[in-house]
Amino acid sequence: MTKTSPPSDLRPKFWENHLLEDLSKPEWEALCDGCGRCCLLKLEDEDTQEIEFTNISCRLFDSETSRCSQYALRKQMVADCVMLSPQNIERHAYWMPTTCAYRLLYEGKPLFDWHPLVSGSPKTVHESGISMRHKVVAEFEINEDDLEDYIVKEIT
Repeated sequence: MTKTSPPSDLRPKFWENHLLEDLSKPEWEALCDGCGRCCLLKLEDEDTQEIEFTNISCRLFDSETSRCSQYALRKQMVADCVMLSPQNIERHAYWMPTTCAYRLLYEGKPLFDWHPLVSGSPKTVHESGISMRHKVVAEFEINEDDLEDYIVKEIT
């Protein structure tokens, strides 16, 4: 099961008018722009906590839709998958891409114009080049010892 387009009963501009912890579950889910960047494998420097993104996707990532192919079951299927929530955003925001709506709002920043909630279209995340659709190597295709060979600098 993949995420679907946002429900029509969302409060107008809820992301601008309400705190993350005050959002309904549908509003929280609607913040996801569908870029898939959070589904990329990341390497963290243990000393500096600097995050390096790779172009390797989680085994559940669907490169065609740029969404998790097993969204409802992701935690059961990938033990270290983080189920981001208002309760844990403080702990996890640092490793989210700088373009991520959850991170942006947590940091008090506005959403980008290409975000579907702003543009009104789920296509703009792909048209802007932000999404990982058709840009990744599947996790199962890579030898774990070679992860550093797949670090990319343009992911922010």
